[in-house]
Amino acid sequence: MRGFLGGVVAAVVVLALVVFAAVKTGAVPARADGPLMPGERWAANTSLHATLAREAPKPPYPYTQSDADIAQGAKLYVQNCAVCHGTANTTPDAIARGLGVRAPQFNKNDVMDDPEGQTYWKIEHGIRFTGMPSFAKSLDEKSIWQITYFMKRVPDHLTGEAKSIWENPSQVPPPTPMPALPARHG
Repeated sequence: MRGFLGGVVAAVVVLALVVFAAVKTGAVPARADGPLMPGERWAANTSLHATLAREAPKPPYPYTQSDADIAQGAKLYVQNCAVCHGTANTTPDAIARGLGVRAPQFNKNDVMDDPEGQTYWKIEHGIRFTGMPSFAKSLDEKSIWQITYFMKRVPDHLTGEAKSIWENPSQVPPPTPMPALPARHG
């Protein structure tokens, strides 16, 4: 029994050393434009789905879903999201084309099947191993919900001002620049 247990411990130590050496020597790809490692997509998707099941907000969701809120969500989407995810008549721009994991183009790939809580969570926290950033430090909770509610209607369930913005995003001014962050020491 000791021999078996010693063998298991030795195998774990050797595996840890191999993984450490692969990372330390650059054998694990760090390129955003390189191919995915075996199992990388599975690990990322499995982890994301488990996290969403545990952490995504559940109904009832806060804030209204009025036409004004949906239109505000459309404006915020154009200012913060369209650069990677596109609008009704756009193709991916240079930023989106450079992502290792392609950002869904919502004029082609809708998110209507995602519960609002999952969409909200993805915007608030971002998604590791992709180019999806967290907006928790740049948008308030209500703004994230407005984008969420807008996205639940893209592309086929938009009306009024939100539909106009989706089809002609140039009518939305650029976002107000964020104030500079304080210098970090250390």
